[in-house]
Amino acid sequence: MEIDITELNNRIKDRINIDLEYSFSEEQLKGTDIRKLDDLKINGYITKDVLNNICIFLEANGEMILPCSVTLKDVLYPFSFKIDGILEEIESENEYFLKKSENTIDIFPIIWENILMEIPMKVVSDEAKDYTAEGNGWKLITEENSHEEINPALAKLKDLL
Repeated sequence: MEIDITELNNRIKDRINIDLEYSFSEEQLKGTDIRKLDDLKINGYITKDVLNNICIFLEANGEMILPCSVTLKDVLYPFSFKIDGILEEIESENEYFLKKSENTIDIFPIIWENILMEIPMKVVSDEAKDYTAEGNGWKLITEENSHEEINPALAKLKDLL
């Protein structure tokens, strides 16, 4: 996702508009919980401020497919984020920003870092919200039912508090 900023540097244009749609390959998603991420829409612009700093204003939105935390089935998870800042500051926060050129900006590391921050810790599909799992001598305890039963062996400890 390299953006040519030659016209911006030469003051031919005041801003460069960005309107992209991007789909990630399986190789790019390797090592993450994301199973699929297609049709990420990226809109915004790049400009320079009065101090000659390159400023980036982007909005991105899409839908990623993540595994359900209970059933491991695919769950469609919509997300969106905004990037608003000076390129130099964004680069210093992003450890994966490798390529530096005067006439191009690779916005992929910036976008990728923000996508990774959008992945939730836990995703539960609608089918699994009422899912109760039990077996011989065990049952799944969720946040809702964790306060229902008190272990009789530990009930006397409650009196100490």
